[in-house]
Amino acid sequence: MLAYSEACERNKQPILEVLAKAFADQSTVLEVGSGTGQHAVYFARNLSYLHWQPSEVPDCLAGLCERLAAEGPVNVAEPLELDVSNHPWLDSSLSRSVDAVFTANTLHIMSWSNVEHFFTGIGEILESGGVLYVYGPFHYGGKYTSESNATFDCFLQNRDPLSGIRDFNAVAELAERQRLHFLEDHSMPANNQLLVWIKR
Repeated sequence: MLAYSEACERNKQPILEVLAKAFADQSTVLEVGSGTGQHAVYFARNLSYLHWQPSEVPDCLAGLCERLAAEGPVNVAEPLELDVSNHPWLDSSLSRSVDAVFTANTLHIMSWSNVEHFFTGIGEILESGGVLYVYGPFHYGGKYTSESNATFDCFLQNRDPLSGIRDFNAVAELAERQRLHFLEDHSMPANNQLLVWIKR
């Protein structure tokens, strides 16, 4: 049986509505942390002009490969093994730069060190004029956007003290160091955000 995420099923259409406009001028999307592959299949099928490049850490790669083998459209590439802390990404995992990056529900399960590595990697592989889209829960100025997010953050940190919902300002600072200019903050269902940067 293929791995399945109920959250992916709930959020894929609202995310697609944003990505369909955002990726209109892009050609190659790297998805960091493709998980079950549900997003990769759905977005690539609906944005058939894109070359969609999924990726995952080694422990999660088998389930992703299984779904893509069963359901992946022709514009989805074979998944890459990508450890965000292994630099440079172009030598260790990728063979070419990309003009778009998408990631969903990853920053709050990474350690802060790996969030820093994530943005360093984006700086390495994202072309000038390329866009970065980050989906997930965030808090602002140390304040949660909802009580459910506060509860979720406690759950995350009890499970792994290095994880947790990230503060927007801290993340934006990392992005700025990589010449990423903040563009948009889309409010999404279930108290999530879809944050957008462009590389200058």
